[in-house]
Order: sequence, then structure tokens, then C-alpha cells
Amino acid sequence: MSAQRSVFPQIDPDEVSSNPSGNRPFREVAARALSRRSVLAGGAVAAAGFLVAGGGTAPAAAAAPAAPAGTPGRGGSRPFLGFTPVPTSDADALTVPDGYETQVLIPWGTPIRPGGPAWRKDAANSAADQAEQIGMNHDGMHFFPLGRGSEQNRRGMLVLNHEYIDQQLLFPDGDAEITPEKVAKALAAHGVSVVEIAAGRDGRWQVVDSPRARRVTAATPVTFSGPVGANHPALRANTAPQGTINNCSHGVTPWGTYLACEENFNAYFGTEDPDWEPTPQQARYGINREGFGYRWHEADPRFDVAVNGNELNRFGWVVEIDPMNPRATPVKRTALGRIKHEGCEITEARGRVVAYTGDDQDGDYIYKFVGSAPWRAQRALGRSPLDHGTLYVARFDDDGTGRWLPLTHGKGPLTKANGWADQADVLLRTREAADALGATPMDRPEWIAVNPRNQDVYCTLTNGSGRGGAANPRTPNPYGHIIRWSEKNGDNTATTFDWDIFVLAGDPAYDDRTELTEENRFGSPDGLWFDPDGRLWILTDVSNSSQNLPEKGYDHIGNNQMLAADPRTGEIRRFLTGPRGAEITGVITTPDQRTMFVNVQHPGEATVAWGEPTPENPRAVSNWPDFDPQGRPRSATVVIRRTDGGRIGA
Repeated sequence: MSAQRSVFPQIDPDEVSSNPSGNRPFREVAARALSRRSVLAGGAVAAAGFLVAGGGTAPAAAAAPAAPAGTPGRGGSRPFLGFTPVPTSDADALTVPDGYETQVLIPWGTPIRPGGPAWRKDAANSAADQAEQIGMNHDGMHFFPLGRGSEQNRRGMLVLNHEYIDQQLLFPDGDAEITPEKVAKALAAHGVSVVEIAAGRDGRWQVVDSPRARRVTAATPVTFSGPVGANHPALRANTAPQGTINNCSHGVTPWGTYLACEENFNAYFGTEDPDWEPTPQQARYGINREGFGYRWHEADPRFDVAVNGNELNRFGWVVEIDPMNPRATPVKRTALGRIKHEGCEITEARGRVVAYTGDDQDGDYIYKFVGSAPWRAQRALGRSPLDHGTLYVARFDDDGTGRWLPLTHGKGPLTKANGWADQADVLLRTREAADALGATPMDRPEWIAVNPRNQDVYCTLTNGSGRGGAANPRTPNPYGHIIRWSEKNGDNTATTFDWDIFVLAGDPAYDDRTELTEENRFGSPDGLWFDPDGRLWILTDVSNSSQNLPEKGYDHIGNNQMLAADPRTGEIRRFLTGPRGAEITGVITTPDQRTMFVNVQHPGEATVAWGEPTPENPRAVSNWPDFDPQGRPRSATVVIRRTDGGRIGA
């Protein structure tokens, strides 16, 4: 997902690696993975590489080509993807195929209950107001149905993350001065929103009053569970544990809870102390004096790394939230490791919970947690299935196979003799432990999705330097790609797998090995979700330092978009394009698949192509979705329906 751009975007901070290990990059692995077995259904494969501007060609790797738009997806005459692709766009608009309609729902600043503090288009809402309103920059999202039968498709709890904030848009006067009130408002605009929504007889959705509605912000009390308990010395700081921040994608447990995932927590910390230097552990997580330019440490010592260094250790976790119980304290599940979690995709195998997560920074890793026992038995004993199990990190090998390496204290190099005190130490320093095991660096691993038809696993690698490996076959890799793997015997608890590349993103005008066309070319895949029918929905996050720019190879790709893919044939079609400066993020449908919810994040953010919002002109880049001449752009959830009432995408 996007990193905070509090200054004009010259580069996305996620594209800068903090991995100093000498682990073999995936680029080298993929370069030798030319003999690809057809372990995963998907048709023919084609060599892929990237023509570097300097004239060299990167090593090639196998990739499934995207099929023409008319290819049937299930062996019959009707295509699996039943819509006409939309063209690319650089307009300040949201576009969907013919036969579909949209509705803007819960933009930033909407009260979480009817009658709550109203949105003020000049951004003059207070911190107290913001704590009762929908947060900024919508990201991962899930719909929890309420009621029975058809009512489940018309009413439910919508739970969504708010990844970060744009201080130029959040405050009437921007960020020229940082005050305690501004920090409080910024904290309130982060976190998670839990709102009850319902569809009226006309099909339009709205927020309804609900005792379950609440905000979980960066100031909400939290607790810790698992090997790094709430009383661990590394968690002792100047305040009681509070807050979740930079929540990117998410997960959903079989027992009905929501998992918010903390990604770029390093963004918010800094110091004015000229003598402070990061420790090796802090540097491995990207901690420095400036963070991403928020400057909160100027007004709140909680975020001053020289004054309150242990506060850092409270972030980088997966946070469990009960959407049905507003009194339940959010719990940070430490057995899942401390990294920049992009998401937490949950599946079930042999009765056990399996959780996949990517660490979203160039040169970092893909992880998997496997529960130690069937989750129903664990819960019957009053234990969390997310507290008991083994965390693994992935290694991708030359021959198209891979292995999950256990991050377990006492095994391999993770011993006391090598400086690892116990399992809590391993989890607090998850990145360093993965370095020690020889995991494969990747090109920014982001969302992960499991195919409900066969349990194959897909992961977006949004872009990178190419040091991440053969599953990252281009050097550099400005467009990104999607990899997939099949666990041994289809068992997601297995410790070995076979892998290949599902698709290389890009523009054939700049990369003649990209097997895409005008109907489906895209770059920087980020979000990923399988619907119940097995369609793979792909959401993109082209950085605003590259979006629409010919010198970056992105002028033909246009604004960010969402596409749908048929995993069996490789067919991909563009379904949606977003407004200027925006990223397309979370996606989910109602159980009947006749209503889709999609998040549009950070419209109007500073871009090289379109300019930079200012307090005097917050509409410099975009004015979506309100198009109010006195307003400002707002992240929002969009409701999408077919005009004939049919299933989305079918």
C-alpha cells in the first residue's frame, strides 16, 4: 500500500530497502527457473524479462500470459468474466463497465452514527469530532452480514482500515505548524472504522444507528497476547499501550473477528536529538530521525524515538478486533511476528488456522503462521488460535520449489549462543530472524489471496529494485507482478511448495515481454481478493511519483485501477479506473455477490503529473467525490451494483 507522502513525492519510501542481509535475491532464483513444470493450472507459460533503459536485459522467468478478452473461462461458451473492459483513464473520475452503477458511501468525515458530528468541508473538524467520524485513507475492508436469509445481503457491519493521513488535507492550514491538537486529530483519523450499513428499498446503502459502531484509533487502549506479552520489558514505554496505526490490508478469522495489519509504523517517529542514532534493530525497520515527515514528535513525546524508544516495539503487529462487541479491547497477536504487515490472509487446513502475510518493503519477505492445533479445540479451551503455532518465512528455490523456514527459537541459527534470548526476542526482531534463516528477499510483497477452488496462494509484488529474486524476475521491476504457489498435496500447513509467476504487469510499449494488451495493461498490483466463484480481483497502487508519467513508463496505464482475472486461463479484464492521485484498495461483496464495496484511497494526493494540494487549493489534483468548489478530495467506499441485479463480474 501507499506510504505517507507528507512532502512532494519523489519516491515511495516502501521502494527503499532496509534489508542489509546477503540473502540470495529472488531475481537470481527466477533467472534459473526456466524449466517450469505445469504444477499449477493456468495454460501455457512464456518467458518474461524487462528491457532495462540502459540497454541490458534482465534474466527471464516463466509467466502465464494473459489470454485475449474473449477467452471462455470454464470450458463453455460463456466467458467467466462477463463484462466489457473499460479503457485506461487519466480523468478525475471513477469509471465502471456498461451495465453497472456506483454510489459513494462513507467518505472520510462521515459520522459513524446518524446525528454524529457533521463533516466540515474546510477540514475544521476537531480531534474529538474526528474520533466519531470515518477516518482518512480507506484501505482493507470486510463486510460482516447481519440477520438471516436475504437480510444478510442488505444489512451488515462494514469494517475498514485507515492507513495514513495527508496533513495538507486533514488540517485547514496544512502542516506548517504541528500542535498537540493536530497530533490528536491525526491519531483519530487513523485506525479502524466499524459501522453498520443497510440498503433501502431503492438499493441505496446508508449508515444506520448501531450499538456496535465504533472507532479504534491510534489512541484506543490495546493489549498484547502471545509470546510477547503485555508486560514484556520491550513494551514498557511512557504511556499505557494504546493505538493501532498505518493499518493496511486485513484478515478475517473463521470465528468472525477482524484482523487489522500495521504496516509503515516507522513513518510516525522522529527526534530533534542530534546525538540519537538508530540501533541495528531500529534501522532494520526503517527508523530514522525524520520518519515520513509527520513531525509529531515536535508536539507529542510519545513519538520521539530518543525519549520513548520502546513505543516503537508496540507497533508492527496484527491486531484482532471483534466487530460485534464494541467493549472488547483490541488485541495485538504477537505470535504472527513484528514486520510491516501488508495483510493477513486466513485459510483453514486440517482444522488449523493458516495465516499468510507479506512484509511490504523492497527486499523483504513472505511469511506463514500455522496453528499448533485445530482452532475449534483451541477456542473451546479458552485459548486464541493465533497465539499458538509456528511462524515461517519463505525461501524460493531455483527449480520452482520452495520451503517454509520455521522462526522458532532454538532451531537453526536462532539460538542463545547466536544472541537470540527466547521466542519473544525472535518475534520482536522478526526481520532479523528471517535474515538469519536465509529467506528470499522479494519485490515488496503485498496482499495475499487463497483460491477457494484449489487452495493455491497468490501474492502481489508491487514493484522493486529486482534484488528480491526470481519470483522477481526483472531488474529493475517498476511494474511488479503476481506470483502463486501450491502447497504440497494441497495442504496449506505443509512446509514445501511449488511456485510460478501468474502474470508480469507492465506496458508492452516499454516492455515487449509483458503479455498484456490495451484491455488489461496495468502496473504495481497491490490489492488481491478472490470472490466465491473464484475470480481474482486485482487492485493497483502506482506510486504518485510515477502515475501518468512517460519517463516512468506509466503514461499509457493511466490512473490506478481494478481488474478481474480468471486463474485457469490467465484472462484479465479491466473493471474499474479511479480518480487522479488515488489508489484502489479494499474490496468485498455481500454474500450473494450482487453488491460490491471498493475503497478509493487518497484521491487528490500530491503527484508529479498533476501537482500538489495546498491549504489554499486542496483541489489542485482532484475534487472527487464531492466536486464541491469549496471542498476537498475525500477517500471513500464505493458501492457497485449491476443494473440488472446480477452477480458482480459474472
